[in-house]
Amino acid sequence: MNKNILNIAVFVSGGGTNLQALIDAQNSGIIKSGRIVLVISDNPNAYALTRAENAGIKTEIVSKKDFNSTSEFEQKIINHLKANDIDLIVLAGFLKILSQSFTSLYKDKIINVHPSLIPSFCGEGFYGLKVHECALQRGVKITGATVHFVNEIPDGGRIIMQKAVQIKDDDTPQALQKRVMEQAEWIILPQSVEKICKERI
Repeated sequence: MNKNILNIAVFVSGGGTNLQALIDAQNSGIIKSGRIVLVISDNPNAYALTRAENAGIKTEIVSKKDFNSTSEFEQKIINHLKANDIDLIVLAGFLKILSQSFTSLYKDKIINVHPSLIPSFCGEGFYGLKVHECALQRGVKITGATVHFVNEIPDGGRIIMQKAVQIKDDDTPQALQKRVMEQAEWIILPQSVEKICKERI
């Protein structure tokens, strides 16, 4: 790619804890082969936008309800990505499923973090607390998080990194969610970003 550093866009919808983990990793030098230059939110009220602004990162709001079709919504996102010369897209709690035409345009340039050990508890409809509720209902003893490339199949892309987390007998979905974030997501997402950026410089 003939760049010293890759430009990263992070897509968010909510509180932005994974975005914060990426910002912290960039500040501490874990991520050094890429830099976050853009945060795109489909939710104008996402606290993630405040986190980005506090870190001096440019933000854009692209709300699906402002467009007549998915293709118009995605085209607006693409315009922002092109304008900012984006090399890698990180989905960090982004709740919209991207179409096949979008994912194929950015083949192997979009990654996502999912709060389970794929192929368990993944696919359409599996996000947020529901993933942890299902893990506890099934009685699994180990869960974790997965960073994977994004393709047209929800949670179907090639796996980049995984980290396991023990389930405790007295876990609630909320307690498990917090532990998976702290012990897995916030560790392997920055590591995966650095790994990909380093390989592509």
